[in-house]
Amino acid sequence: METLYHQTNKLVQETQHLFTQLERKSANADLQEIKEAIESKINFINSNCERLDVLCLKGPVSQRQNARMRVDQLKYDSRHLTAALNSWCNRVMRHQREEAEREALLARQFTTNDHVDILIDHTAQHNNSLNNAVHGIDDLLHQGSSVLDNLRSQRLTLKGAHKRLIDIGNTLGLSNTTMRLIEQRAKQDGFILVAGMTITCIVIILVIVYLT
Repeated sequence: METLYHQTNKLVQETQHLFTQLERKSANADLQEIKEAIESKINFINSNCERLDVLCLKGPVSQRQNARMRVDQLKYDSRHLTAALNSWCNRVMRHQREEAEREALLARQFTTNDHVDILIDHTAQHNNSLNNAVHGIDDLLHQGSSVLDNLRSQRLTLKGAHKRLIDIGNTLGLSNTTMRLIEQRAKQDGFILVAGMTITCIVIILVIVYLT
């Protein structure tokens, strides 16, 4: 573990030295090579820190806390180096962008005032576009509100129609019951009529038989 720790610590020092070279170099090719070397060393440092984490757990209990502190210091140095590299890359990109804008400004050909494209015109057009978008959103909100009102009125209409259908159904149910009762009464009346006629005929026959 000690050997790996010292190797990693040496990589940290070498990476810090590369940062000093990075600030001094001006050629893009040299800067790219140094940047790649720094990235490679940071990757090695992170890989070694992972191995050191495993070795800390395998070491003696009495030495684990001290070993953990040393590994954490290496991790902090690695994060610091990564942040420094990202900051340098952002600074270089910002410088390149400023150089490109400066070159574009110097290469622009100016004409007479009738053909000058004033930046305020773009701002005014942008403002008009935003206002049109706001009005369009307001119109959409009004349309949505109207749709909701129509849905509410349709809901009330459907509720009224549903209530009327229930009433009609109840009425039809009562009428059907009444019709069934009438049909049953008509059948009963028919049975009574037939029974009365039969009894009357039997009485007449008996009377004729006994009287003759």
